[in-house]
Formats: sequence, C-alpha cells, structure tokens
Amino acid sequence: MIKRIAVLTTGGDAPGMNTAIRSVVRYGISKKLEVMGVFRGYWGLINEEMRLLDHRSVSGIINQGGTILKTERCPEFETKEGQDRAHAAVKKNSIDAMIVIGGNGSFRGAHEFGTKYKVPCIGISASIDNDINGIDATIGSDTAINTALNAIDNIRDTATSMERIFVVEVMGRDCGYIALSVALAGGCEDVIIPERKIDLEAICHDIVEGNIRGKISWIIVVAEGAAHAEEIAKKITEMTSLETRAVVLGHIQRGGRPTAASRELALNLGRAAVDCLLKGESDKAVGMHEGKIISIDFEVAIAKKELKVDSFYNLIKILT
Repeated sequence: MIKRIAVLTTGGDAPGMNTAIRSVVRYGISKKLEVMGVFRGYWGLINEEMRLLDHRSVSGIINQGGTILKTERCPEFETKEGQDRAHAAVKKNSIDAMIVIGGNGSFRGAHEFGTKYKVPCIGISASIDNDINGIDATIGSDTAINTALNAIDNIRDTATSMERIFVVEVMGRDCGYIALSVALAGGCEDVIIPERKIDLEAICHDIVEGNIRGKISWIIVVAEGAAHAEEIAKKITEMTSLETRAVVLGHIQRGGRPTAASRELALNLGRAAVDCLLKGESDKAVGMHEGKIISIDFEVAIAKKELKVDSFYNLIKILT
C-alpha cells in the first residue's frame, strides 16, 4: 500500500511546474497520502535534500514560473553508485513511490531507476520543447511559445519601422517545435530548425526577391540547435547587402507566469499522476493526447518524437 510519495522536478524548468507540484501535493493529501518534496531533482534524492510538504507548503505558487523544489542536472544519477545512494534514501525515508516532473531526460532516469529498484514511478510531462513522444502538449510549451511570440510581435514593430531583416533565435536544442510554432503564429517569413537542412541561398534569394517587390522587413526564426542567430545574420548581410540584426531571446522563454493552458494542464496531470500510483500503475508518464489525459509507458514517451515539420514549414511559406 502506498502511504508516502515523493515529488521532484528535474532537467530544465518549465512554466507550470509549480502548478503541477501544487496539484500533486494537495490532491495527494486529499487521498490520505504523505507527500515528500525532493529538492534539486535527482541530486536531492541522492543527497537526501527533502522534507514533507503540507497544504500550506504550496500556497501562492499556482501562478509562479520556475519550481519551488528547484532543479539540477545530475550526472551522478546515471551511475550505479549514485542510483544506489538514491535507493538507500528512498528506503530510509519510507518513500513508497515517486512522481517525476520533467521531460525526456527526466523520464529516462525515472524509467531506469524505477525498473532497477522496483520503485513505482510516474512522470508528469513538463518541457518547453514539447518533445515527449505520444503526447500532444507538455506543461510549459504553451507559455514558452507565447513568451517568444510576444517578443517577436515587438521586434516586428522595429523591423517594419527601420526596414530591416531580423534573425530571432529561440530555444530548441534538438527540437524545432518552438521555432515552428512561433514562426507560424508570428507571421514570420522563414524558420531554421534542426529537423531541416539549412538552405541559406534560398532564404537570401527570397529576401532579395521580396525586397525588389517592395517588401521592407523580414523576420527569420532560428532554433538554437540549428544555428546561431549572429552567424546567420552576418551571412545574410554578406549575401544580400541588406542590413540584418540578430536577437537571442534565451532563457526568458523558460520563465514567466504560466498561461491558462499550461496551468490547467498541470493541475490535471498532477491529479492523474497520483491516481495512477493509487491504481498500482508504474513506469508511465501522464500527458494530454487528443483532448484526453492518458498514461503511456516510459519506453514510448522517451522515444524520439516526430514533428510534422513539412506541413508546418509549407504553411509558413505559403502565408508569407
């Protein structure tokens, strides 16, 4: 029987993680569970940085970005020694099951640890990159897109006023989801992502042709994992002789108040994760798919997610 669960946030933070923590704690307590908060992710599990949370512990955090439990990447958790120490901490603190809030890497760790040491683990999908396979939307992705979109809307005012080309770099080391979404919603002229080979000659050709037709501004969105905005801007200037500026949005996309969509998703997934554990489920992630909350095996969730890149990109170009 499960009496005490642990909740932790790992990997990169995402707006809405606090909302999910609040949901897990308060819903868990309503189900007569004790909820242990683990600080700094797997590092905190290894080093026993944890304490029991109550109803008041999560008061006033529903609208806060980041995570009150903090998060830290922990290479030590990938070693047998680190996992052994984490398991010893789980037993010492009478933890019966774990809820891990994070993304792909976090779920890999939970899958390996839970399977090896027979500790029930459920994952809550939270990642600004929306890169969890089998799930339509992750906590934080909507907020990150809207944060970047707001910045691009502001940049367009300047691009139009000063008749310039702007290359805007958004987050997305391995995945172009944010870049594609922002480029489409922001009415941007082009996008560069890890999933597509860069064709700078074609981009520059379009810019020159547009300039001849009287198009006075241009915005290109680039995912950080595909190229650096500064380098692309420099090459465009060299190839077109048109003034080009680079803007790197950086970590502002990770922070900020979660949108209503991110909050609602986080609240529902927190409840779903607790229910999964109470039903005896383990080694699964909860998420949204086709408008419904589902649970999928970690092995499915951590597989590479295939974006419908071509349909996204073609629509961006058609609407330019």
